[in-house]
Amino acid sequence: MTAHVAQYTLDVTDLDRMLAFWSAALGYTVARGDDGSAKLHPPPGRPGPTVWLQGSGTSKHGKNRLHLDLVPDGDPAAEVDRLIGLGARRADVGQTGAEGFVVLADPEDNEFCVLDGPPS
Repeated sequence: MTAHVAQYTLDVTDLDRMLAFWSAALGYTVARGDDGSAKLHPPPGRPGPTVWLQGSGTSKHGKNRLHLDLVPDGDPAAEVDRLIGLGARRADVGQTGAEGFVVLADPEDNEFCVLDGPPS
């Protein structure tokens, strides 16, 4: 028996801001809960886990121990620029610059990577 990744859960303090960022970043649709949370669903026919943005009363502290690696549909540099335009920022987690990815942080400082191509 094995398991598969069905959902990625992220604690957030500003649900509206994070919904706007992640739904635009991933092209996912939004399903708001009435409990201060929301789920993001991938477009029909596109594989990927749902993302649950869970309202939290605390802010993030320290580097994420688990993060998303995004593979752009087009040019990775253009995707980094697009994500920065949506509210991401470049993040330094000790990378050398020779990696095949760029590290960014979302508007609440959760790190994620934009890969130059599919993971190997």
